Amino acid sequence: MKLNELPASPANRKAPKRVGRGMATGTGKTSGRGQKGQKSRSGGFHKVGFEGGQMPLQRRLPKRGFTNIFRKSYSLINVGDLEAFDSGTEINLELLKAKGLVRKNIQVGIKLLGNGELTKKLNISVDRVSKSAKEKVENAGGTVTLSA
Repeated sequence: MKLNELPASPANRKAPKRVGRGMATGTGKTSGRGQKGQKSRSGGFHKVGFEGGQMPLQRRLPKRGFTNIFRKSYSLINVGDLEAFDSGTEINLELLKAKGLVRKNIQVGIKLLGNGELTKKLNISVDRVSKSAKEKVENAGGTVTLSA
């Protein structure tokens, strides 16, 4: 436990201020809300970004770009990350998940990128592969197969 995680002692805790309990208390009558206006009324609140009726900033600014609903997002893995495996290993999605190199809730598939060096002979099964990654794996004596 750290100092910033210590709970406040009961002696240092203040009870909430009791408002609207008579003029002598200092928070009677209007209960610290002031005189008139939206914030003095019960239920008087406004949405985040409300600018008093002026057109809000998020609506004044122009829209930019679009979201492609057909986009396929691949989990990226580099050739250098595969040095953790023993030579001759069959590498697939399940093995990468078990090793923690790929998130468990993968969306589409895996793409192998060519960053890093590979010295071991590995048989890799991925969904996409870059040219440099394929060259590095094949130069090390391994194979890359594209699944579906």
